[in-house]
Amino acid sequence: MRFRVSLLSCLWFLGSLSERAAAVDSLILISVSDQKLALLQEGQEVARYPISTSKFGQGDSLNSYATPLGWLQVARKIGDQAQPGAVFKKRALTGEILPPNAPGRDPIVTRILWLRGLESQNKNSFRRCIYIHGTPEEKLLGKPVSWGCIRMRSKDVVTLFDCVSLGTKVEIQDQPIRRMIREQATPSRPLFAAFGFREGAE
Repeated sequence: MRFRVSLLSCLWFLGSLSERAAAVDSLILISVSDQKLALLQEGQEVARYPISTSKFGQGDSLNSYATPLGWLQVARKIGDQAQPGAVFKKRALTGEILPPNAPGRDPIVTRILWLRGLESQNKNSFRRCIYIHGTPEEKLLGKPVSWGCIRMRSKDVVTLFDCVSLGTKVEIQDQPIRRMIREQATPSRPLFAAFGFREGAE
């Protein structure tokens, strides 16, 4: 009986790690110039990933397909528990699963973080369906090739999805990621090694 209780306690602890991570104060920083995304928690960088922003540059005009700049927030989270590579059409799963770099395919896959603008310069972002989402075109990450959204590897967007909550702030700037982190980070002892956060392999 004692072993069973201990085992259940361990399973509960492991299952609650992502919930604990999402509960802390998170901030997503996106550098257009570096094509990088950094996740800060409690003012400390805990992960950094390659991304792709728009091939049409920066902006927020309707039908521009540009990536908006400034402060936004996570307004909706879509795709919890979907398989990596699961294809979305109009934010609904189609039932199709794509491997990374599937030839000739460029849909939204795996997870969607739908962003809402918080400033006049990005007020159309939610209406324009600006997302952070998975892409099968992982070999192109690090280059601005999207149609306005922020693309990530499937495994990376799963981690990010699990570590942020509705309302999490997102800053997108055409600045080096190191400068953005320096401006937002707070000096503190790293607290999140136990959660296994690390820089995404490139």
